[in-house]
Amino acid sequence: MSDPVAPPLPQRGRASLWLAAPTRFAGLNTAGARLAAAFLALLLALAFTALAVPDPTVSAAQPTNDVSDLGIYESVIAGLRGGGDYYALLADALRSGGYPLRPFVTFRLPGHSVVQAILPQGVTIAILYLLAAGVVVAWWLRLRSLLSRPLTRSILALVLAGGLVPFVQTDLIAFHEIWAAMLVALSLAIWRPDRWLPSVALALVAMLVRETAALLPMVMAAYALKAGARREALGWALALLAFALALVAHAWAVAQVVEPLDPTSPGWSGLHGPGFFVRSLVISTALSALPLALAAPLVALSLFGWSAWRDPVGARTATLFFGYAAVIAIFARTNTFYWALMPAPVFLIGLMFVPDAVRDIATRLLDRRRVRVQRITQ
Repeated sequence: MSDPVAPPLPQRGRASLWLAAPTRFAGLNTAGARLAAAFLALLLALAFTALAVPDPTVSAAQPTNDVSDLGIYESVIAGLRGGGDYYALLADALRSGGYPLRPFVTFRLPGHSVVQAILPQGVTIAILYLLAAGVVVAWWLRLRSLLSRPLTRSILALVLAGGLVPFVQTDLIAFHEIWAAMLVALSLAIWRPDRWLPSVALALVAMLVRETAALLPMVMAAYALKAGARREALGWALALLAFALALVAHAWAVAQVVEPLDPTSPGWSGLHGPGFFVRSLVISTALSALPLALAAPLVALSLFGWSAWRDPVGARTATLFFGYAAVIAIFARTNTFYWALMPAPVFLIGLMFVPDAVRDIATRLLDRRRVRVQRITQ
C-alpha cells in the first residue's frame, strides 16, 4: 500500500472574455489579486465622491462681464485677421472679461490663435475632422489585434465616439484643449519603442497649443529612462526643453503688455478632490448623458481598465491619466473643469479591458485548491 498522493490540480479555463491576450492581472498570486481588488474598490469609492461635488458648469465663478474663455480667444482670432497684435489683443480681451493677467500663464501661447487666423475657417474645420479621424484610425489599428471579435470592435467604436463627442463640435475650434487633447491621444497611439520620433513631434505641437500637454513627455521620458532607452528619453527631454524656451519667450512678450494694476490669478490650488476630476471627466465625454451615479463608477472602471492592459503603451497611458486625475483633483478650480478634456478623447477605451481584468482577479481569488487523498492497494 503506497502513501497518500495528491494528484495535480486541474487548471481553470483561461479563454479570454473580450481580449486576445491576458491582462496584467492574469499572473497574480492570491495576495496580488487581493491588492488589485482593493485597488478597484478604492477607485470606485473615490469615484462616488463625485456625487458630493457641485456641478462645475453651474457653480463656476463667472468673470464680471460673463465672457467665456472661448469668447476671449474667438475675439483674439478675429482681431488677428484684422491685423492686430496677439498679445495686445489678448490683454485687452482679458481685461474686458474681468480675467487676471498675472502670472504669464494666464495668456495662452500664440501659435494656436495665429494659425487659425491665417487659415480660412472651413480649412480649420476640415483639419479638426481629419485630426479626430486620425485618432480613431490610429487607436483602431493599435487595438484591432487585441480586440479580435466583431462585438468588441463594435464596442471599441462606441467608446471612441463617446470620448470624441466634444472634439468634433465646430463651435469649439477656438478652444485650445480641443486640439491639444487629440494631439496627445494621437501621440500615444502611434508610439512604438522603435519608432518614437513622430510621437515626440506631436507631443511638442500639443504643448505649444496647451501647456498642460507637458505631462505626456514627462511620463514618456520617465518610462524611457526606466526601460534604458536613453535616446528616446533624450528625445522627450529635448521636446520639453524646446517647450521651456518657448515659454520663456512667451513670458517676456506677456510682460510687455501687462500693466501694474492688472489683476493676479487667485492661483491653482482648488483642492476639490478626486470627485471633481470624475465629475469633470463625465462632463467632457458622452457619459454626461447618464445619471452621475452611473457615470461616476464608469470613470473609475476605465482608469482601472487602462492599468490592466499588458502593453507598454497601456502602462504609459494609465500613468498619464492618473497624472491628469491628480492634477485636476489638487489644482483645478471650478471654472477650470475643462482641464479634463485633455485625457477625454480615448479615456473610455479603458472600459474595454475591464471584463477580462475582473475575471482574472476573480479567478485567482475564488481558486480553492482541493486535495484528494487516494488509497491505492497493490
